[in-house]
Amino acid sequence: MNALNRTWDKLISQKIKETKDSGSRWRPAFHIAPPVGWLNDPNGLCQYKGIYHAFYQYSPFDEKGGLKFWAHCTSRDMLHWKLEGVPLVPDQPYDCHGVYSGSAVIEDEHMYLYYTGNVKEAGAYDYINQGRQANTVRAVSYDGIHFERKELLLTNGDYPMDLTCHVRDPKVWKKNGRWYMVQGARTKEDQGEVLLFTSGDGVKWFCTHRLKSPKAFGYMWECPDLYEVDGYTVLSISPQGVEADGFRYNNVYQSVTTFLDSDFRITSVNGSFRELDGGFDFYAPQTFETEDGRRIEIGWMGMADVDEFYTNRTVEDGWQHVLTLPRELSVKDGVLCQNPIRELDAYWTKEQPFKNDFAGSLGKAFEIELPDLNKLGENVKITLAEHLWLTWNSREQIFRMEFQDNLLGSGRTMRGREITRLTDMRVIVDASCVEVFLNGGKDVFSTRFYPEGEEIGVTVNAPGAAGRLRA
Repeated sequence: MNALNRTWDKLISQKIKETKDSGSRWRPAFHIAPPVGWLNDPNGLCQYKGIYHAFYQYSPFDEKGGLKFWAHCTSRDMLHWKLEGVPLVPDQPYDCHGVYSGSAVIEDEHMYLYYTGNVKEAGAYDYINQGRQANTVRAVSYDGIHFERKELLLTNGDYPMDLTCHVRDPKVWKKNGRWYMVQGARTKEDQGEVLLFTSGDGVKWFCTHRLKSPKAFGYMWECPDLYEVDGYTVLSISPQGVEADGFRYNNVYQSVTTFLDSDFRITSVNGSFRELDGGFDFYAPQTFETEDGRRIEIGWMGMADVDEFYTNRTVEDGWQHVLTLPRELSVKDGVLCQNPIRELDAYWTKEQPFKNDFAGSLGKAFEIELPDLNKLGENVKITLAEHLWLTWNSREQIFRMEFQDNLLGSGRTMRGREITRLTDMRVIVDASCVEVFLNGGKDVFSTRFYPEGEEIGVTVNAPGAAGRLRA
């Protein structure tokens, strides 16, 4: 482990130095991005002694992906992040082919990280039913920065026998003195489900329940999360193998939530799923509770296996992908809502009001807010960098995020959602990131885009409405 870390420090320092200048043109100001290499799933989200911690699955040596580590960032406001290093590396027999996704628990002044240790055995295996080890591992820290030891907790033999080798992504929490963990799974009948484990000490675990829908909804449920918001119990999953249905489920893989009808320890899943994000780039979200009681969600602002459809131009600069802006969760009118963290309000230093329309150029990071669209005319249209159109028409009742230029969207085309009434709209832009929040956060769209130059052209056409620009 020490030898691997020394090699890591030497190699990554050189790689960061080589890409420092060339990698800045689309680098965001307040979204987490890797210094070099590939970023994907957010992991280990927590607040520890007042400091926010975000880990992410990381391939440092190849911007197109590869062997997975965990990188680590800290922040005091979830907007200004400091890279602390790469504390979890695949250095043991039970995680030698990747430190896969997982979560964090704060208990007795310690930080415990739970993750899947991936092992792919050599041989002629399909790596679905044979040849893959999915090990549940725990790492322990006494200060939130240094991790002293790892412990192997569960192996494939500890999971139900009717599952494939695909069991992963432990999300762990503690409630009323009892430890709970959910993991995503794929059955041998190619049905996704969530396994619920319980423990008295966070070390010895027992599978006590299985959450699944009446009908198969994809063949694998990745990155499960289970939490409470405003009195509702929410199950969040990222299913693979869900077919497109009109405007729904148009990405290669999806991220959805459902409300559980009763006690999560005994209930089933009713099958009523709702997409968390209707845009091109959103997957594998994870939540945590802040010390002031808010439920915060961060997702991977990316998507796997999309190279034949669209790409990311930051690959030209030696890095790829970001995490979403942290989002506060709430429930309104029976809908799970996502909104930008309130800390973002203090980030902006300039404000410009407008009415009906606006046309001009802004810097690389800004917000467009239309807080009251109840007196809106027939249409609203926001154009970014000339060729990204955000539109809604009161007669058609469909919101569209649509690229008119292949280079700006790097192959992205159109995503949409049926929205019968539009009451408000917020658009957050951060260099190469666009996140749109509609109707108090009931509907959200996220995408990457690649504008040229130091400023981004903006036009807003919202007859009958007033708004403001913040930067």
